[in-house]
Amino acid sequence: MANMVMFCILAVVILGSAVACVTTTKIMRAATFLLFVLFGVAGLYFLLDYTFLGAAQISVYAGGVTMLYVFAIQLVGKRSLQGLVERMKGSRVAFGAFLSVVGFLTVVLVLLKNQFMYAACQVADVEVPMSEIGHALVGAGKYQYVLPFELISVFLLACIIGGLAIARKEEK
Repeated sequence: MANMVMFCILAVVILGSAVACVTTTKIMRAATFLLFVLFGVAGLYFLLDYTFLGAAQISVYAGGVTMLYVFAIQLVGKRSLQGLVERMKGSRVAFGAFLSVVGFLTVVLVLLKNQFMYAACQVADVEVPMSEIGHALVGAGKYQYVLPFELISVFLLACIIGGLAIARKEEK
């Protein structure tokens, strides 16, 4: 019963922060709400007793990625952000809603076709040791994750370089 209450609290925090993140007009508030979403997801991992994933969520995403966003926001000067006002057009909102519904229906159809819901309800009775998780994260074989980690690090480096290039003052 306590797990259900905690799940409901975390779900409300995650959904509320996600909606606030995409609807706010202040960019620093959006980054702060994104941080709340990422902490809520880490809370879900801790609720499921996935302490390793919860700690990784906090350290990598909540700590690293959000700080990268904040630094990129701070690097971009106020002058470049002052003239930016985005207006919502009805046709763009309708098209976005249509794409969201199509995407949701596609995900539901795939889940029902592959009977993922039935397999997800069955809990594994064997706990995976931490050493096996570590070998999977840094291994280069099949179903191991060193290549995605390297690609993400190159992507983040490109984001930092792009932020520095945007923030660099050009003399005319």
